[in-house]
Amino acid sequence: MTKSLIFSSLVAVALGALVAFFLLQPPKYQPSTTGLLKPGNLELVAAGELIYVQSCAACHGVDLQGQDNWRSPDEEGFLPAPPHDESGHTWHHRDELLIELTKFGAGSFAGENFKTRMPQFDGILSDNEIIAVLSYIKSTWPQEIQQRSDELNKSPQ
Repeated sequence: MTKSLIFSSLVAVALGALVAFFLLQPPKYQPSTTGLLKPGNLELVAAGELIYVQSCAACHGVDLQGQDNWRSPDEEGFLPAPPHDESGHTWHHRDELLIELTKFGAGSFAGENFKTRMPQFDGILSDNEIIAVLSYIKSTWPQEIQQRSDELNKSPQ
């Protein structure tokens, strides 16, 4: 084995152990004046990025760019996956709603007839994993957009 292969293997094992350690921890994230997402928590964001790549990027894009024509239903009446970068509408929603949408799906809010291909992640991802993914997404937004999101989370529902 070459030194670089051994080093790469050790890094992968260490990163896996770090992610496993984080995900096995009991929930530590409680509502705050700026919401549930923690884009400044580097461990949480790193874990969220890995989960995003595995569970979300196939539809929402590796660069969070979403699918083409995401505002218009396709020929079957389904809306394409929206972007999660600053060009999309994710940051227009409170943290609690983003968590609920991810966990229970958009149909639970928009009605049974709402056509979406996004799965419900309840039972697939834990609450911590959902918070990690959404924290990763928020960490990619420009500071101004993060601040607007924080203000939205401070306002009364």
